[in-house]
Amino acid sequence: MLRRVIIDTDTAGDDTIAILTALHHFKVEGVTITGGNVDFDQEVENALYTIQVANPKEYVPVYKGYEGPIIASGDEHHTTVEEVHGRDGMGDAFFEKATQRPETGHAVDFIIEKVKANPGEISLLAIAPLTNIAMAIKKDPTIVKAIPHIYIMGGINNSLGNITPAAEYNFYVDPEAARLVLHSGIPITMVGWDMCTEYSIMDDDDHKDIEQLSTAGSDFFIKINKVVKDFNKKVHRLNGTTHPDTLLVAIAANEELMTASTHYYVDIETKGELTRGHNIVDINNRSGKKPNVRVCEAVNREGFKKVLMNVLNSIS
Repeated sequence: MLRRVIIDTDTAGDDTIAILTALHHFKVEGVTITGGNVDFDQEVENALYTIQVANPKEYVPVYKGYEGPIIASGDEHHTTVEEVHGRDGMGDAFFEKATQRPETGHAVDFIIEKVKANPGEISLLAIAPLTNIAMAIKKDPTIVKAIPHIYIMGGINNSLGNITPAAEYNFYVDPEAARLVLHSGIPITMVGWDMCTEYSIMDDDDHKDIEQLSTAGSDFFIKINKVVKDFNKKVHRLNGTTHPDTLLVAIAANEELMTASTHYYVDIETKGELTRGHNIVDINNRSGKKPNVRVCEAVNREGFKKVLMNVLNSIS
């Protein structure tokens, strides 16, 4: 029997490939949308279209969640990054609308109800700012004991950020939510941006391999990655496309891909003028505090590419 998950996403770019990967390896109970990469309603459409591309055997509902950080007031919004993923978040492919429409319920209520109805059975794949998950915990703290694991794409391990020099995007835009989840007591595995730049990059040769698959999956991959490839070369000085969310989902599906990891104390700065969203990974235990997060430290890169190729090849 397939393991059961809920995916929480700010659907753009690599989130879409992560969703395809999750649908390939897990029983996806639902997809919840958090404000993040691009316009919120566009994120919802991107998730719906991605599910249509995958054409899963079972219906996968999509729920709208929080559009901004948990302490936002009025019309306050966080930073979106259309320059990274394209105006539509999909490499400026501007796909048609999917037939499926989002559900009427709220993402937070869906998470709470589904987890409580299935205690210990549904893990969370968190590939977005942690707003929805934090708010679910705040609304009903009893879910903490019912969630067996949260896999988080976020943060950095004593490394360079991607939205500021000090911070990774998902932690930066809602650091209060990240802090709440990190200290929730739920078992957590964190795959940071540093793992992405070290192990997930698909360069020109990799893209040729993917293009040669000549499937609907590979065609989708090439289209949604057109903008981010140029952005990475110009801004991050990385020779290829980055796949942090897909790396996270691949590791959740097969933890043997994670060849090194250690439990550390992890915390996050919420108010720093220069370091908002910066997370510490206390590798030398200078704080003396109990470790709360298993931090990924190395990945089988060829194994990850094989997972990606298999997923894209399976979508005809």
